[in-house]
Amino acid sequence: MKKHRAFLKWAGGKYSLVEDIERRLPPARKLVEPFVGAGSVFLNTDFEQYLLADINPDLINLYNILKNQPEQYIKDAKALFTPEYNQKGAYLEIREAFNNTQDPYLRSLYFLYMNRHGFNGLCRYNKKGGFNVPFGSYKKPYFPEAEMYYFSEKAKRATFVCEGYQQTFSRARKGCVIYCDPPYAPLSTTANFTSYAGNGFSLDDQAALADVSEKAARERDIPVLISNHDTTLTRRLYHGADLSVVKVKRTISRNGGGRNKVDELLALFKPGAEVE
Repeated sequence: MKKHRAFLKWAGGKYSLVEDIERRLPPARKLVEPFVGAGSVFLNTDFEQYLLADINPDLINLYNILKNQPEQYIKDAKALFTPEYNQKGAYLEIREAFNNTQDPYLRSLYFLYMNRHGFNGLCRYNKKGGFNVPFGSYKKPYFPEAEMYYFSEKAKRATFVCEGYQQTFSRARKGCVIYCDPPYAPLSTTANFTSYAGNGFSLDDQAALADVSEKAARERDIPVLISNHDTTLTRRLYHGADLSVVKVKRTISRNGGGRNKVDELLALFKPGAEVE
């Protein structure tokens, strides 16, 4: 089966792990993803229906616009992928325009533009909610036209919602399987702690997610698969789940020079399993 790439660049994207994840997802009618991100698992699985959620309103807004008006959206977005827009001054102007408009359509166009022209495809906002990723200085940013058309076609089977994971869990019913790709737990409790806390997903959230996952399986017969770093902490959190480990290459350090292999832990909470 041909693998399909997401049209957005995304930190912690699961493209390289989709086969491992798909193999471990129990059969179901509907896949529920409370942390959809760039959607690699959605794009590379075959369920009848999808419920895809994220707390980033710009991401969900873009997905709904691309789902409903792909031709117009792709045409308008393409106009921003020209040499004149691939300059620092133009980038900063668009970033400012993005931060000053509430127009959903304009925000969706600028969001894609900044994703491809900004530094490392990062998605980052300041405390006031302003997008603040610097210009990326790429020779020729790639315009993901084919990837967007594929996404939009597949999106006919999907519902996109902007909400927290607890709400998404409460919408799941028997016949669903849930796949969770939360922000990574820190590799040690001191490592990069501030940057992890900064994304709004604390160690308490990691523990609460494990708890709600275990309950969904035990009390509501809904299997839940979670991916995270393989650490002492995550093994403790996912006690009672079926654990499997995948070797993965990922850039950990900020400068990109430290490409270390950090194992990925896939934890499957299965219905009927009692936690001791």
